[in-house]
Amino acid sequence: MPDNQEQIRTLVERWAEAVHSGDMDGVLADHSDDIVMFDVPPPYEGARGIDAYRDTWPPFFEWQEQGASFEIVSLDVTAGDDVAYAHALLRCGTPQDLAENPANRLRLTLGLRKEQGRWVVAHEHHSFPDTTVVDAAAAEREPTRHTGKRPGRTGPLSATSRGGGQSGRRKTPRYPIPLAAAVPRSASSSASLC
Repeated sequence: MPDNQEQIRTLVERWAEAVHSGDMDGVLADHSDDIVMFDVPPPYEGARGIDAYRDTWPPFFEWQEQGASFEIVSLDVTAGDDVAYAHALLRCGTPQDLAENPANRLRLTLGLRKEQGRWVVAHEHHSFPDTTVVDAAAAEREPTRHTGKRPGRTGPLSATSRGGGQSGRRKTPRYPIPLAAAVPRSASSSASLC
């Protein structure tokens, strides 16, 4: 019988394949009834319970039908006898997203526990790096095309640093609704679901 780490690695790989193929039963398999997921799109308090978790996936599947990737690049597992965690980096985006920002990765963290002798996911967290601060800092070092002057900045949450200024364009992947409502964006930028 495979050890705990091997069992969990197989569980995560099987889940990622189910996500990529839009297989809802496969996505839900091996998740606890009281799953808590913190996702990139709202709700801000997370999806709590298997029904709420299930409800988050149809918009993602619809977005993914545009030819998006969802593949594990790296996966690390730490397991005890009855509690474990795993973290992974995934290529997640449309071909255009990945061409524009090939280094961008979806970050995945899972908390697992053993229930009746089998591993289940009790917590799932998805995130992307926030590149707006880096983009704003780069914009401050370079004059704008229109004025030849560097844009002003009033603080860490100014329009420029949060993607609202003309030079602070957000470079996160494009997300379908509901994520678009969660990501502060300028009129010229967009978001995606993975």
